[in-house]
Amino acid sequence: MGTPKPRILPWLVSQLDLGQLEGVAWVNESRTRFRIPWKHGLRQDAQEEDFRIFQAWAEATGAYVPGRDKPDLPTWKRNFRSALNRKDGLCLAEDRSKDPHDPHKIYEFVNSGVGDFSQPDSSPDTNGGGSTSDTQENILDELLGNMVLAPLPDPGPPSLAVAPQPLRSPSLDSPTPFPNLEPSENPLKRLLVPGEEWEFEVTAFYRGRQVFQQTISCPEGLRLVGSEVGNRTLPGWPITLPDPGMSLTDRGVMSYVRHVLSSLGGGLALRRAGQRLWAQRLGHCHTYWAVSEELPNSGHGPDGEVPKDKEGGVFDLGPFIVDLITFTEGSGRSPRYALWFCVGESWPQDQPWTKRLVMVKVVPTCLRALVEIARVGGASSLENTVDLHISNSHPLSLTSDQYKAYLQDLVEDMDFQGPGET
Repeated sequence: MGTPKPRILPWLVSQLDLGQLEGVAWVNESRTRFRIPWKHGLRQDAQEEDFRIFQAWAEATGAYVPGRDKPDLPTWKRNFRSALNRKDGLCLAEDRSKDPHDPHKIYEFVNSGVGDFSQPDSSPDTNGGGSTSDTQENILDELLGNMVLAPLPDPGPPSLAVAPQPLRSPSLDSPTPFPNLEPSENPLKRLLVPGEEWEFEVTAFYRGRQVFQQTISCPEGLRLVGSEVGNRTLPGWPITLPDPGMSLTDRGVMSYVRHVLSSLGGGLALRRAGQRLWAQRLGHCHTYWAVSEELPNSGHGPDGEVPKDKEGGVFDLGPFIVDLITFTEGSGRSPRYALWFCVGESWPQDQPWTKRLVMVKVVPTCLRALVEIARVGGASSLENTVDLHISNSHPLSLTSDQYKAYLQDLVEDMDFQGPGET
């Protein structure tokens, strides 16, 4: 029947008491809290000692035999984390895995310290089912090791798939880098990189009639203006809304629309910073906004008014991704991503939006692409690979499970402050 699999908590307590694994230690005298190093394998300062606890557990369970099996850090971390997550008397007290100097996690015994480990281990077998969060984490770590980006047209860069690198023999005298034990970066994380430009599709409507549409990528954001003659020293790429005489025939409506456009002044500015979009009005024209469907909902009020001469948050990628994960699992509605601005008038809450003089829709095309991938069940289900329309991005080809795993991983790198918080 083979050697019985050790139980994670007794084994871990023994390692903590021995104190022989780098960074694995009790953090209080009552021995109820302990720390585990949690460094990413792609960091330049990564060393073998940073991952010794995961390898040791893999060896203890027989999942890894040195000299026979290939090193597989993502799987080691997945199995270790899943084993801890299945313990009711243990919880994650602090997640400092993003600490740039000392990435680690602190766990805590929530019952009676290290407790009595004489009871049988009720954890499900590695091959059995776990909790939903466990399953998602397992999928994440497993799929990260198999990321494949679609090939680029000739000439293209070499394959971005990362093969596992063999472990080097440990050397306590001269620690060596421990690169490539984890896979390439999650491609969706480009959504958070400050230097990456999002692409925006801007559509303007006068009294419900589409009069303008333009798709642009702008590193410093965009500014909706009513005239080509304006202050070009202001930040953001100016987008001039067209004169209503080019599309409208009602002279009264034309006059009102021109008045609204002239009141835009310095413009309506929209800028991305990290995972958020911020808006402000630089003129006298009051503007209300809402995140809605491709067309605004009847009876749906505004989410807020764009502030004057200061920025206000109008979109947060964090809740969008959380809703998108729920949508991919079939238990929620498609998340909203279209930003609507009602310029110069109150929001059309109790009237058709087509009655408003000037309505502008701004769609980050990357968000539309993310929803489309979720709707069809993975980019590999589409006729072609998907480009998220982010600067320096490459077309993606992902299965549905890979896509969900990358979304889960993206959430870990986000914060969830409310709009306008600092």
